[in-house]
Amino acid sequence: MSRVGEKIKNIRIESKMTQKQLGKKLGVSEKFISDVETGKKIINQNLIDRISKIFGKDLNDIVMNFHEDLSSKNNFNKNEFIEKNNSKNQISEVWKDALGDIIKGVPVYKYDLKKVLYTKPMPIINNKINGYNKDKVIYIQIEDDDMIGFRICKGDIAFAHLTNEINNNSIYLMEQDGKNIIRQVKKIDSNKALVISNRGNILTKTVQIKDLKLIAKLDTLEINL
Repeated sequence: MSRVGEKIKNIRIESKMTQKQLGKKLGVSEKFISDVETGKKIINQNLIDRISKIFGKDLNDIVMNFHEDLSSKNNFNKNEFIEKNNSKNQISEVWKDALGDIIKGVPVYKYDLKKVLYTKPMPIINNKINGYNKDKVIYIQIEDDDMIGFRICKGDIAFAHLTNEINNNSIYLMEQDGKNIIRQVKKIDSNKALVISNRGNILTKTVQIKDLKLIAKLDTLEINL
């Protein structure tokens, strides 16, 4: 029972008035009066003023208690909200920790690898993602149509793993002339390789293998329809 409700009940009983009678005078139901007196409902200032007139008593203390009760309720709700939020955050952290060993958000980059655009959740199996060390996998957003002849188009997303080892005829993110690009690498012999692009026409460049600056090997492609 709230202090406001208790005060109203005491004054009503002293005046030998039933809940039904008080409700009728106020234009509310008997149940509403019962709920106010038991603290299930908070009475507004207008009804407090009308009750003051009905009983002809100074109810300033009730008004003060009304504000105290309202403030107390608001504080309770605020604390409850904070507790619930903290609880949700704790649950989120628990799930994050629990899933950390089985799912990883693989970062998606542009060619320069400077900024993570977003992450894609991938399952971890035996500490690997798609057979590669989970800490050495990335996604690369294709930025141009230099490899459209290989069906690699601007806007597609390629799954890749970081490596500087040559796998013949594979496609790599590599550095050339101070810029990161996507190219196919084909070994000519133990010393030389062809760097190949295909915008509909195949273009090749012969380079010394020792001068190749491979960053990541592209493994699979997600086509942008």
